[in-house]
Amino acid sequence: MGELFGLNGNFVVLAILASILVLFFIIILLSVKLSSLRKRYTQMMNGSSSDNMEQLLIEMQQAINDQKAESAMTSAQVDTIRQSLTKMKSKVAIHRYNAFNDGGSNLSFTIAILDDYQDGVVLTGIHSREQMYLYAKPIQNGQSTYTLSPEEKEAINQSVKPS
Repeated sequence: MGELFGLNGNFVVLAILASILVLFFIIILLSVKLSSLRKRYTQMMNGSSSDNMEQLLIEMQQAINDQKAESAMTSAQVDTIRQSLTKMKSKVAIHRYNAFNDGGSNLSFTIAILDDYQDGVVLTGIHSREQMYLYAKPIQNGQSTYTLSPEEKEAINQSVKPS
């Protein structure tokens, strides 16, 4: 071959061929990296097309807003339930005793049924040999408009003690 710009033609052809091979390997390397990048992008987009990116963002924002609304509604329901629980008559205590000292056993009783505000009722059953009497007294704030016996006060105190 002849000379090109003062260089041997064989040397120029080899240099160009080597450059082509290097560029070919660079293209293959870039193609592999681009394929990997496309795969990760597709996974990130959950298979949706890039034309639909705006719609995807709108749907995601709507889902977040729906979650916030549902969370607020659930929180309000929990608050309502908590308020209802404080008014439930869940503080119960039973005090048994012998109302008459003329023998027998602890057949008389007082039951206090109260809520967190100490509102409710006290039931007292007095048992004697011949008969039994049952009394009910309303309770508000741990007090009654009727006179409370020591046993009734004890039942109220037992019901408000933490378990």
